[in-house]
Amino acid sequence: MVVQAYILIQTEVGKAAEVARKIAEIDGVTLAEDVTGPYDVIVRAEAGNVDDLGKLVVAKVQAVDGITRTLTCPVVHI
Repeated sequence: MVVQAYILIQTEVGKAAEVARKIAEIDGVTLAEDVTGPYDVIVRAEAGNVDDLGKLVVAKVQAVDGITRTLTCPVVHI
């Protein structure tokens, strides 16, 4: 079963479009869009399990220059 999540990202001023472009190229990211509001970029990602999702967020997404904060929201099916 694939684990999916939304990753809400805050960026440095003026960096949202660049951050979204870079994140969209990461394997496991299915969507990355710059938005307005309290977050600057919203990402949809998927991985084989929760550990792999954590590795994707910490090792790949958070490594992108211009990110100041992330909040990962796993998708649940109730």
